[in-house]
Amino acid sequence: MTYTAPPRPPYKQLCRPVTDRMIAGVASGLGRYFAVDPTLVRVVFAVAGLFTGGIALIAYPIMWFLMPEEPADAPAWPHPAQAASPAVPPTAGTRPAPPTYPPAG
Repeated sequence: MTYTAPPRPPYKQLCRPVTDRMIAGVASGLGRYFAVDPTLVRVVFAVAGLFTGGIALIAYPIMWFLMPEEPADAPAWPHPAQAASPAVPPTAGTRPAPPTYPPAG
């Protein structure tokens, strides 16, 4: 008897996407990894750069160098494991039941 492990969802990997990038894809990669909008990450980079006199902006080229580029055959945003979250589909043409009140008495 052999044991086969159940399939596991893919782990999150911090990488720079090929499709969704403005400069190098660092902010987009961070946004995908932390499940936030990449625009928010870009704004945080800009604000941190202003408050630190530009010192925080040194992190961008460092991450550009350290973060691997996403493979060309990788799935597009959102990741399939995140998109497959269980959700209740809306039922077309139905309305919620009206509230019931206690009988007057």
